[in-house]
Amino acid sequence: MTTSLKWIWYLSLTIFVCLYQPANGNRPQGYFRNICSYRSTQLPVSEPRLHLNAIREQMQIRATLQGPEIDAYILPSYDEHLNEETSVRDQRLKYLTGFSGTDAFAVVTLRGAALWVQNRYVQQADGELDCDWEIYRMNDTVTIVDWLGYHLRPGQRVGADPHLVPHHLWRKWESELEDRMLKLRNVNNNLIDLVWKDRPEPDMIKIQILHKSYAGEKWEDKIKELRERLHHFKCDAMIVTSLTEIAYLLNIRGRDLPFTPVIKAYLIVSHHDIFLYVDRFKMTLEVSAHLHTDCYNSLCVKSKDYQQVWNDIRTYAQIWRKVLIPAPCVQEPGASEMVYSSFPEKIIFEHMSPIIMMRAQKNSVEQEGMRMAHIRDGAAICEAMSNLETRFYTEQWTEEKIKYEVERSRLSQQHAKGLSLRTVVAYGEHSSYPFYISSNVTDIEVTDQSLLVIESGSQYYDGTTDVSRTFIFGEPTNDMKQTYTMVLAGILRLSHLKFPSDLKVSKLDALVRSPLWTTMSDYPGATGHGIGVYGAVREPPISVDYGHDSHFHFKEGYFFSSESGHYKNGEYGVRLKNVLEVKNTHNVHPSGAKYLAFQDVTLVPYEPRLIDGTLLSSLEKRWLNEYNAKIRQYVGEELKRQGNMKAFYWMMNKTRHIREYLPEEEYRAATGAGSRTRAFLTITVPAILLGLTVFGSFLRWLL
Repeated sequence: MTTSLKWIWYLSLTIFVCLYQPANGNRPQGYFRNICSYRSTQLPVSEPRLHLNAIREQMQIRATLQGPEIDAYILPSYDEHLNEETSVRDQRLKYLTGFSGTDAFAVVTLRGAALWVQNRYVQQADGELDCDWEIYRMNDTVTIVDWLGYHLRPGQRVGADPHLVPHHLWRKWESELEDRMLKLRNVNNNLIDLVWKDRPEPDMIKIQILHKSYAGEKWEDKIKELRERLHHFKCDAMIVTSLTEIAYLLNIRGRDLPFTPVIKAYLIVSHHDIFLYVDRFKMTLEVSAHLHTDCYNSLCVKSKDYQQVWNDIRTYAQIWRKVLIPAPCVQEPGASEMVYSSFPEKIIFEHMSPIIMMRAQKNSVEQEGMRMAHIRDGAAICEAMSNLETRFYTEQWTEEKIKYEVERSRLSQQHAKGLSLRTVVAYGEHSSYPFYISSNVTDIEVTDQSLLVIESGSQYYDGTTDVSRTFIFGEPTNDMKQTYTMVLAGILRLSHLKFPSDLKVSKLDALVRSPLWTTMSDYPGATGHGIGVYGAVREPPISVDYGHDSHFHFKEGYFFSSESGHYKNGEYGVRLKNVLEVKNTHNVHPSGAKYLAFQDVTLVPYEPRLIDGTLLSSLEKRWLNEYNAKIRQYVGEELKRQGNMKAFYWMMNKTRHIREYLPEEEYRAATGAGSRTRAFLTITVPAILLGLTVFGSFLRWLL
């Protein structure tokens, strides 16, 4: 008997070694945290550590309403509507980890903790997180499932809140964890909510009406069009989970997210009913009248409590035969796992939200509003940069101080309602990081020795802006000028393209990148994305990215960003971004397709000190002169109307006309041929004559 037990023990040990020895040899390696390598011991007390310990307790004692404890917990930075930027109340990941960035995932086990972030946030995360946390980049070879496979044993359970996870991501995790003999479990009562005792209360800011003078169309007409599209799909109803789609469809706006003017709500639209699930305290008599909440026909919006949506879904699911659930589309992640799992699978029709295509093509009022918003936005940038250049050598400037100056100028403009994205101010080495986000942790002084990249945008009643520019306050190197001019050439080429309407959006990417490709360089990320009107700064379905082919095409009235950049690692970076409008040329391609063209909507000067005219063709210089003339006309008029003459003269100086053709002598001199000739005449020839003179004197001495 003793011998049998001994053999059983040996066999068990052998199995354990076979299963876990490879894992020990392949321990996941994340971002090297230099600061943590110097700490011999952890700090005894910190708020994030207390929060982490509290979550581990909940994993053991209150993980699910019914069932056993969980062994790991995944926490996304999303809210219930899968927004990247969330309200203070929904910043659960920040409460747990201390990380204040976006688009991240935290994973906690009883003995380990790891955070996955985008490249742009790695430095920030390293400065904000305790050394309890490992840090991984999103595009690392080590995935969340890989990490869990190392830290957990087969059969253990991984919990997540289905309200915060996109359906397709949930299914992916479920499949990959099952391959590792791990189980993914719903945890409907979010663990952070259980321990967050001083969680901020919901914002009680009232819903705002976007009147037809800005929206250009009644919300009732939009509902009718949506119902026609649902009829085409033979669907009885649709649940709208995207906050920007609800705001567009009902012509309402709010302040429930930091950079997007939306109201937190769900919307159900059927052929006979419209249900809006929202906090009742945000409704006003004016909004009730706008939405016809006191009538009972098919164009009356019935207002209900936000949380009641889950009970109603289960009720109406017994009546509907087919319901449309939003699928992912470019920047939109689709519906959450909670929404998807609340419906019987047999009645679900998963499809891209039809509201996306309705919203993408702006009407004439929205088009004019975008143009006017960008004129005021250009005036704001001119004001901020003229102030900065005037005071640059008399004050000390940092990235954060410049950010404040840019945001102050923007928010002082007429109809300004807030920022449309986190303002990025990156100087010197920081500008060489394509996705750098400035913060108090990474703030550095700005001098005149390198390049300064500013990416920013604003929300106006009549439009949304998004612009990037690169500046320098000293003298640039030839390499800086060459890099900047190549990036500028790509932007100019795209903005003046004429093309058939059946051209795929992704194909345009090569036109912008081609000047950089000639030097065997490139930039990460997409070249462009759609943009809303007093809505999301990144709006589907447009994505100009040759690496992600799509079947979408441009249409007249679309607005999108055109972005190019070049990044010399550890030295400097260049980034330029404009918003373009798609216009109809009223010409027809031989195939029958329309010829379309682009028009610059962004009106912000480029930096003339960084432009090498010899690297631009005469046509590209003409395009640049036309763009500068447009800035002088429209932004100049706006600055004079505001009485801001300092910014006006700064703008006029930055948009001076450049010669489109150079005389041959000047061209050869600029490209280096002239300098070689001058060197020969001024140095080589005198040296030869001097040598002959000395040699003649030497011969006379000999004779």
